[in-house]
Amino acid sequence: MHPAFSVIFFTVSSGAGYGLLALLGALGAVGMLPADRAFGVTAIVLALAAVTAGLLSSTFHLGHPERAWRAFSQWRSSWLSREGVASVVTYGPAVALAACWIWPDALGTWGPAAGWASAVMALVTVYCTAMIYRSLGTIHQWANAWVVPGYLVLGLATGLVWLNALLALFGAETYAISVAAMWGLVAAGAVKLSYWRFIDTTRHAATPESATGLGAQGKVRYLEGPHTEENYLLNEMGYQVARKHAVKLRRIALIGGYLAGISAVGLGLGAAGPGEAALALLGAILATAGTVVERWLFFAEARHVVTLYYGADRA
Repeated sequence: MHPAFSVIFFTVSSGAGYGLLALLGALGAVGMLPADRAFGVTAIVLALAAVTAGLLSSTFHLGHPERAWRAFSQWRSSWLSREGVASVVTYGPAVALAACWIWPDALGTWGPAAGWASAVMALVTVYCTAMIYRSLGTIHQWANAWVVPGYLVLGLATGLVWLNALLALFGAETYAISVAAMWGLVAAGAVKLSYWRFIDTTRHAATPESATGLGAQGKVRYLEGPHTEENYLLNEMGYQVARKHAVKLRRIALIGGYLAGISAVGLGLGAAGPGEAALALLGAILATAGTVVERWLFFAEARHVVTLYYGADRA
């Protein structure tokens, strides 16, 4: 599939934002985060800004962005619509959580409820985003059991590194979150390795023989394609990335993104003051950059079964 920048930005930005929001809600509910008003407001505003920027960017991939509101009416049958509804609902408990952080004396008793509601809705929204792709049975690289865990784990991992960076910038204790962030990136790398192994060793059940209905006659060979020029299907659904480039980009995501991010966060544990904050921020940036590369591959390596009509031997 053609890897549109708007969708890549949407999935990375909103994933990190919802991951951060889920962690702020859950950890805040159990008292594991600083009660400092400035920290709480800054963290929640950053999470919602990332979410909002991602959601807005997703509309740029639509042919008619002004009609995006109509998607909300199809929640009974569309994961895209469910994602839209869940994303809007999430703003309610997130704003309530911020209010509880700002006015703890008046609203503090509602903090845990707002925190857990924010965490649950953030994860539900990421799940709905993943299911948009997981539900497309015509694309083998998306319709598999690794897609939903990948979105959830990557969202939480990037949320952890940004939470770690925020804690370091505010001079708060970071040890537990730093360790969790490193393990989160390890989990993200493990999930992506498993996903890549799956798409490399399996293929869609459809074949050129089944697609044309000529399987009983033997192996199908195409004399020429259905079109003599490039068209929408070839540009959008027949996008191809060379195998050697895919392998190189996978290594960049794992080593230059996640492993480098783990190293920066780990080095930050032994630093203090501005050095710790700088390394924590560097780790967050590297991990996010690695996720951008990973997400580009997620779209670029996907093959629609329609390509079987254009000479592809597998999908």
